[in-house]
Amino acid sequence: MAAVHDLAAIDRTRREAGELYREFLRVPSMSVGLYVLEAGAEDPQTPHAEDEVYHVVSGRGAIRVGDVDHPVAAGSVVFVGKQVEHRFHSITERLELLVVFAPAETG
Repeated sequence: MAAVHDLAAIDRTRREAGELYREFLRVPSMSVGLYVLEAGAEDPQTPHAEDEVYHVVSGRGAIRVGDVDHPVAAGSVVFVGKQVEHRFHSITERLELLVVFAPAETG
C-alpha cells in the first residue's frame, strides 16, 4: 500500500469542517493527521491512549509535556508517551502539526 497526501488540501477540508484536527491516514499500526492551532489559540487536547509524535510543519510556540516546557518551531519533532499530559501554548505563529499516533488513535 502507498499513499500520497496534499497537506494544503487536507488543511482546506479541516478548515471547512471547522475542525482543529483532521485525520487523513489510518492503518492498524498508526494513524496520521493534521492539527492546526492559530496564534494565541488555546490547545484543548487531553492525554491520549496512544504514543504520539508531532512534527511542526510551520509556526512557533511551546509545548508543555508533563511539567516541562519546550519551545517548538518549524522542523521540531516532539514525542509524547501515552497518557502523558501535554498542551501547546504561547503560540505566536500559526502552528501546523503532523501528528502520528501509534497504534492508530482510538478517539
